[in-house]
Amino acid sequence: MMPPVMPPLLHTARLVLRPMGPGDFPAYAAFMASPRAAFMGGPYDTRAAWGIFCHDAAGWALFGHGALMIEADGVTVGQVGISHGPLFPEPELGWLLYDGHERQGYATEAAAALRAHALAAGLPSLVSYTDAENYASQAVAQRLGAVLDPDAVPQDAGDLVWRHPVKGGQA
Repeated sequence: MMPPVMPPLLHTARLVLRPMGPGDFPAYAAFMASPRAAFMGGPYDTRAAWGIFCHDAAGWALFGHGALMIEADGVTVGQVGISHGPLFPEPELGWLLYDGHERQGYATEAAAALRAHALAAGLPSLVSYTDAENYASQAVAQRLGAVLDPDAVPQDAGDLVWRHPVKGGQA
């Protein structure tokens, strides 16, 4: 377990990855209430969305990694995060994009930046869990260089587990 840390502010060529705040919840809750959350076990009501939102924010204090909001040109377009805890067999690198912000490379760029930050901070490995029918997230995992790990324990039955490369490029 990594020591508690404050969420970082990360920059990529096009994006700002910033700590979550209460003002981010309305858009997050709308995403989680929509059919777009189906690959994440949703849709969720407001109470459940709040619990997941708080889990994402609390990860920084509990595990030294958590979620960050993705901004492009000053607009919040989604979230990238590393989830951990009793609901996750291994630390998971995950991402979500709000409607209208897909297919622009934001998820790949944000996930690559957070992964590099987490591995540099000492996290030894990362996986991504994707629903077997979530082809968009599978494509992001592949662009990140992750490979299917059929021997890994999935978070939910039927999930595919993508193992990310660590230092030296080994997955």
